[in-house]
Amino acid sequence: MIPSLKGDAEYMIELLKNIIEMIPDAVMVADKNGNCIMVNQAYKNLSGLSEEDVIGKPANTDIAEEDSVLIKSIREGKEFFNLLRRVGPDKREVLCSAKPIYIKGELVGSVGVMHDISEIKRMSRELEHKNMMLRTLESKYTLEDILGNSEKILKAKEEAKACARVSATVLLVGESGTGKELFAHAIHNMSPRANGPFVRVNCAAINKELLESELFGYEGGAFTGSLRQGKKGYFEQADCGTLFLDEISEFSLSAQAKLLRVLQEQEIMRIGSTVPKKVDVRVIAATNRNLEEEVRRGNFRQDLYYRLNVVKITIPPLRERKEDIPLLCSNIIKRYNQKYGRGINSISKRALEILMAYDWPGNVRELENVISRAIINMDISEKEIRPEHLPELVDNHGAFKQIGDGDIVISLKGKTWNQVKREFEKEVLKFFLKHKKSKTEIARQLGITRRSLYKKLKLLEENQIIE
Repeated sequence: MIPSLKGDAEYMIELLKNIIEMIPDAVMVADKNGNCIMVNQAYKNLSGLSEEDVIGKPANTDIAEEDSVLIKSIREGKEFFNLLRRVGPDKREVLCSAKPIYIKGELVGSVGVMHDISEIKRMSRELEHKNMMLRTLESKYTLEDILGNSEKILKAKEEAKACARVSATVLLVGESGTGKELFAHAIHNMSPRANGPFVRVNCAAINKELLESELFGYEGGAFTGSLRQGKKGYFEQADCGTLFLDEISEFSLSAQAKLLRVLQEQEIMRIGSTVPKKVDVRVIAATNRNLEEEVRRGNFRQDLYYRLNVVKITIPPLRERKEDIPLLCSNIIKRYNQKYGRGINSISKRALEILMAYDWPGNVRELENVISRAIINMDISEKEIRPEHLPELVDNHGAFKQIGDGDIVISLKGKTWNQVKREFEKEVLKFFLKHKKSKTEIARQLGITRRSLYKKLKLLEENQIIE
């Protein structure tokens, strides 16, 4: 039972003031004319306005943009919830809710509550940043994600399982697109370091001038443009975890010397610092080149090669394990069915024969591109991949096209001139990268500047040119 509250108006107003002061959210009360008659301390803290700034004035005095939700609720005689507004001199973002007040059926005013969302948005951005860091520093794949039952892939998986138990450096060797990164993830996930960070570094993508600072970090003010608070390098980020150095052959000789010292001493020296710092990092390196040949040519340090080559795992190209193609196709179809909302349930015998006959210079990555492209271009009613869905591998008469090394075949159907140019450029870059030439050699052979080549390779890295 609620007791009756008797007394004069001042008593009732004082009682109401004390009640709304206990509410942690900002509260404003307006009369039937839309003039503010009461606010609490939380409101003053949120808006930056005093009672003198708002009491007796229209309830939209505090609104920097749009109309007042309190006045809107009086005007329309109904409740409103979580309308975005900006209040006060700083235009702070708030969510406003308001409800009209009726006494004995007569509209006498409205009450509004404001929730500050600037802090929520800040925390959301911080959480997203941390999630992004976690995505960068966490391994995603396990040994089960490496599909295949062929003898060579099973041997590579067994070697990965065996070396995961120890912290020895691992060298993954294989052509582009064979799945070296998957093996690196899997080794980390099977190791005692599985709960530690996994940091992937594409050595070819690091600017040569910034390589040392990216790998080893720097102290604040170490050079022009450096962050005031300094920066951790990749080795520090990977402390107590695994550092995956992809395309290790792209390191310059001077960078190789610094890397060798870190592997030997297990300590790094930030740029601008005089104090070495111990790091506990397991290194997994990967390359699509023959490092022994690179050593003979003088492009790779022999001592670093021996330091990296403690455990060597050779990942077979797809042409050497074609019996795995049906299993790989089945998995790719399932994933892209889910991604594109399709219902492909099979691949015809003839289409599978065509896939089995092709040599797959781009390996599993190329197979995935061919299957995904087929699914995209199929009619929504089609449920089976057939030869006509594989234009890259089949000519207009349905005959298999065995593309020779260095030959480029591009379909012109339904494509604009710019699309044809982009596809041609993609195939040219894929050819030269497959043949393991240095960036200087590639630029010279193509008759373009190194700067122009690196710009194209950056687009490749961002998956804008090469899929």
